[in-house]
Amino acid sequence: MIEKFHVYMSTFHQERIIRVYLPLSYHEANKTYPVLYMHDGQNVFEDEGAIKGVSLGLKDYLDENKTEIIVVAIDLNPEGEERINEYCPWVNGAIAQEIIGHNSSSGGNGEQYVDFIVNELKPLIDDKYRTLKEHTSMAGISLGGLISTYAACRYPHIFKRIAAISPGYYRNQEEIEVYVRKSDLSAIERFYMDFGTHEISDDRELNKQFTEMIHSIYEILSSKIEDTRYRSIQDGEHNYTSFKKRIGEVLTYLYSDQ
Repeated sequence: MIEKFHVYMSTFHQERIIRVYLPLSYHEANKTYPVLYMHDGQNVFEDEGAIKGVSLGLKDYLDENKTEIIVVAIDLNPEGEERINEYCPWVNGAIAQEIIGHNSSSGGNGEQYVDFIVNELKPLIDDKYRTLKEHTSMAGISLGGLISTYAACRYPHIFKRIAAISPGYYRNQEEIEVYVRKSDLSAIERFYMDFGTHEISDDRELNKQFTEMIHSIYEILSSKIEDTRYRSIQDGEHNYTSFKKRIGEVLTYLYSDQ
């Protein structure tokens, strides 16, 4: 089942919709569950209300597979550049400006966004639901992959399993490389990353550049984390129809020991 409610974000002085998936067994047994935090919450569980009408379809997948995890999905802020601002820890750098073709002052609120999850949302979720407080993970798509990687570096003792699906590192490529390299990630248990061969379908050279930038982050991560996985998704595109096809494998990797 999906529960939906508003939470006040004190750092941004606004309310945000939170969607929580509870496994089928939640009301049948008095057990505790791992928690997975996800971004772009309106696109996580169901097509209704999803941007462009296509979601990951995660509710049906989790129900059909009887997956015993709680998933907390945080809706994006749809106003202007606020998604970029919140999912980018730093203001967009030179690489981003080269790729998007103009100067950009977007980004820089990622630290506050992650701190909201850790200091406000997680305590609320752990109090409201039967969670395994020490078994917390995070997954995100595109810029959600960037902020998930940042969260792993900032709070490796909290977010111990991470998935960065088609991560949009380019917005903060310079800074995230340095941050990953200097971070102690010994507490991270598993890290998944992927990127499609047709994410930027009309520009093969740019797709190659993105792939190289993403893989450079993965190489640093894999040198620090024992259990990592990188997948090149053949014909994978940058849309939810494509993301939906591989979300099952992502969750299987993250929770294969459950």
